[in-house]
Amino acid sequence: MAAGFREGFVEADGFRIRYMEAGEGPALVHLHGAGGLRLTPAHELLNRAYRVVAFEMPGFGASPENTRTRDMAELAQTMAAATKALGLDRFNLMGTSFGGKTALWLGLQKPECVLALVLEAPAAIRPPGAAPPAGTPEEMARRLFAHPERQPPLPAIDPQQAAKQTAFVRRVFGPPRDPDLEARLPGLAPPTLALFGTLDTMIPPDLGHLYKEFIPDCHLVFVYEEGERPKLIKASALVTSPSTSIRREPTRSTRNPTGNCATTDRMLATVRAKPSSTKPMPSCAFRKGNSGGRTRL
Repeated sequence: MAAGFREGFVEADGFRIRYMEAGEGPALVHLHGAGGLRLTPAHELLNRAYRVVAFEMPGFGASPENTRTRDMAELAQTMAAATKALGLDRFNLMGTSFGGKTALWLGLQKPECVLALVLEAPAAIRPPGAAPPAGTPEEMARRLFAHPERQPPLPAIDPQQAAKQTAFVRRVFGPPRDPDLEARLPGLAPPTLALFGTLDTMIPPDLGHLYKEFIPDCHLVFVYEEGERPKLIKASALVTSPSTSIRREPTRSTRNPTGNCATTDRMLATVRAKPSSTKPMPSCAFRKGNSGGRTRL
């Protein structure tokens, strides 16, 4: 568990919803993926600048089986009620994988509440026949990480809890392509950042162009030579900082000691200090660069 987080519960929409909270400053709400809530050191990076509220959505973790929520739109309504019950009138919103689809629905339903939206390997658009992640911790590590041998083992999960979560996700997730959601995305108001790992086998990065096509204010970031998990949420911590914005400049190809590609001979993202301005930008807001809103890290 990430250090400094405290556990809380909130009553919302007929559910008792668990959350973990740390930090001070502008609110940043995180909605987890299909594997449930797991705090990481990246959450610690985020809570240095934000009041981070990481929810455990109904039907996950130790919560009772969720047989009431019918679809992702309803789940988003429940999470919107949870944010309201915590007194979060306006907040930045980040969703991971399954939580990315939930976050999109929430952003559509409550545009007046969401300052900015970060989608980490979002699963709102999936390859045909794609199924929610499932398997042993070792199998999940191979699917989630480009280099699983470099990662600490994932914590074991109770088989009954895993079965409960998987059944819930499969019931509410909907088809790989949701025509109702996609028809609404052109009306998504909050500025949106979509992050993809170039070696992600669960959420292929080539799906990113669809988010760019559907969402009017969408910026794509491709994290080079990474899978779904290791660097994406850390990149989120970097680019959502209120003191940074994304720019591009040509760089020379280098590699870091772990073998991950750090830069290429293309136009890459570099984080630069934002110039002072008399008109402050909203917390977690970001600016698109001048090459079509696509970036590689």
